[in-house]
Amino acid sequence: MQVSSSTQVFEPAAKSSVIKPLFSEKLSKDEALEIREQIRQNANAMAFNSAVIQDGVSNVDDSFKQQHEEFKSFLKDIGYDGKPIAELSKDEAAELVSEDGFFGIEKTSQRIAEFVINGAGTDEDKLRAGREGMIQGFKEAEAMWGGELPEISQRTMEKAIEMVDKAMYDLGFSIIDKEV
Repeated sequence: MQVSSSTQVFEPAAKSSVIKPLFSEKLSKDEALEIREQIRQNANAMAFNSAVIQDGVSNVDDSFKQQHEEFKSFLKDIGYDGKPIAELSKDEAAELVSEDGFFGIEKTSQRIAEFVINGAGTDEDKLRAGREGMIQGFKEAEAMWGGELPEISQRTMEKAIEMVDKAMYDLGFSIIDKEV
């Protein structure tokens, strides 16, 4: 297991060359105190290092648990109440991303667009800002992905932008930015 560079690791005390070989000679009181101190330092270093490693392991678990709970909460927030994602069969997962599936192009683009449209109401500036936010988010997702996103993602975003554009048009707003 690797300990992060910010974690301090204590080294055991250096071995004393003063320790009598095979205890054939009696130890002086000072030598006995020195050995006790070395043992104390070594025990403290081992206890501290063990605690650091155990804490690192438990924090990984806690972080994973927290991320898992946040993901489940996200799914609930967007209306997904199906089988837990990790328990889906290949066919069930394929159904979720199919054309009519919960995570398919139609339903996902509708959720994205409705978020912007409902949040902006009839406010042109908010609609424009929401539309720009969708585009910016897509660009950031591509950067994180390391290039062009899969076709399903691209088609989903295109459809969501079309829906916001239509809502703007229906309200009498030009979809062309006035400042250009």
